[in-house]
Amino acid sequence: MSKLAFIFPGQGSQYVGMGKEISGTETGKRMFLRADAILGFSLSTLCFQGPEEELKQTYNTQPAVLTVSVIAYELLKARGLKPELVAGHSLGEYSALVASGALSFEDALRLVHIRGRLMHEATKTAKGGMAAIVGLAATEVEEICRQAGGAGIVQAVNYNSPVQTVISGEQAGLDKAIEIAQARGAKRALLLPVSAPFHSSLMDPVAEKFQPELEAAEIKDAKIPVVANITARPETKADEIRQNLIRQVNGPVRWTDSIQYMLSEGVDLLAEIGPGKVLTGLVKQINREVACLPVESPESIDSLIAATQS
Repeated sequence: MSKLAFIFPGQGSQYVGMGKEISGTETGKRMFLRADAILGFSLSTLCFQGPEEELKQTYNTQPAVLTVSVIAYELLKARGLKPELVAGHSLGEYSALVASGALSFEDALRLVHIRGRLMHEATKTAKGGMAAIVGLAATEVEEICRQAGGAGIVQAVNYNSPVQTVISGEQAGLDKAIEIAQARGAKRALLLPVSAPFHSSLMDPVAEKFQPELEAAEIKDAKIPVVANITARPETKADEIRQNLIRQVNGPVRWTDSIQYMLSEGVDLLAEIGPGKVLTGLVKQINREVACLPVESPESIDSLIAATQS
């Protein structure tokens, strides 16, 4: 039998039409209706029909990706599939916490909607963005950020794979870091289509505003260990989970370390639960040997169940 872990995607995995296939199930119908009622607008219509411009607004993307991911998880759970470990990339950590039993779907949905709104509001004051540096080691990218820091705040924030690090900061700092990275032979160094410098110290005001929301939320001890973005280690205690979520807003996503930890624990099958295949691609960059299956449709659910039994 395979040792199974579930990983959940974050922002950037959304697309118009996501969740349509699983919305035909009883679980899908019920959970989309619940989401529509909690949010006060038709999330299902936005997911299935767009417009894309609206779906990619942070305050819409976050609840949309979470809802589709959790529905897919609930369908797997109903088929008897239980992972040994869970993790999620940035926003995806909230889906992972629902899967672990630490957060209810309703509370997670409310939290990510607020998180998305606060992040959107931050775009008015925290000017800047993010850029992906591909083909250089993380330590080299950190050094580049130090060198570019004179031009403006810039930090390594998403350690996505051994060859892909995302940096975040003020525009002048990003431009300088891109210039240095290209001179050092990066395969790619390009700005990402995001509206703010997420996960950087420029998000400190968002972390401050979001903290009371997290402190008021009901978070339980996790039944399945959650490998946290900020520590890259399994967390189960409610208080630690809460602190990690606060720190995650303006702290790094240690994705490479998180996946490597899972593999060191004997995980030999990963499933990306939710829209898209972003994390599946990153897992392949981290370790080509490990199987990772994207799961977001009834057909892919069947495929994963077959893979666990082979």
